[in-house]
Amino acid sequence: MQTAKPLTKPTKQRKMLYRAPAHIRHKLLAAHFSAELRTSHGTKSFPVRTGDTVRVVRGDHKGVEGKITRVDLTKYRIYVEGLTREKVDGTTINVPVHPSKVIVTRLNLDDKWRKEILESKKELQRRVKKVKKAEKIPKAKPPEEAVEIGKVKEEVKPVEEKPIAKKKAPRKKVIRAKKKPARKKTKETPEPEAEEAPKETPKPKKQAKRTTRKSTKKTAEGEE
Repeated sequence: MQTAKPLTKPTKQRKMLYRAPAHIRHKLLAAHFSAELRTSHGTKSFPVRTGDTVRVVRGDHKGVEGKITRVDLTKYRIYVEGLTREKVDGTTINVPVHPSKVIVTRLNLDDKWRKEILESKKELQRRVKKVKKAEKIPKAKPPEEAVEIGKVKEEVKPVEEKPIAKKKAPRKKVIRAKKKPARKKTKETPEPEAEEAPKETPKPKKQAKRTTRKSTKKTAEGEE
């Protein structure tokens, strides 16, 4: 079942008041009870009707008492007998009053349904008071227990409590690094020898030709 959330925005509060249905409007026209009515009926406030006697407590017309002649549900106002004012032209009109400025001194109980509602509220208040009293009274402690054997009463000896052995603190788990598995030894394969480059055969050195000096033949002509 959905629960109505309290309205905080003034715009939404006004909207709720202007658009409220008749059964909610009637509840909003509730006024406080006098001290005598509170004790007799056990409630603080109740919706107002025509025929209830009322006393004005606040405002310009404070102290005026009379019966309610009319209830205006559209404007949330009530009209009290004897509460009037004169207009400029000399005519008298009834003054509207909000029910929050009023205290109910006498109720009109001609309606049987109204009586039943007040009685049910009174019973509810009685139940609430009983529950509150029961919560305040502390429960009586039971007497010390005793074991009966025939006619003789033996007091129960208190059992000696064995000292509770202290639990050993759980050892901290040490996380060790996992060893890497050893590699399997494989047969060493001989590495292929690098092919020897073919040695270059040294070229035979050219023997320098001996130059033979030409013998100068002395010619007879030359000597001359």
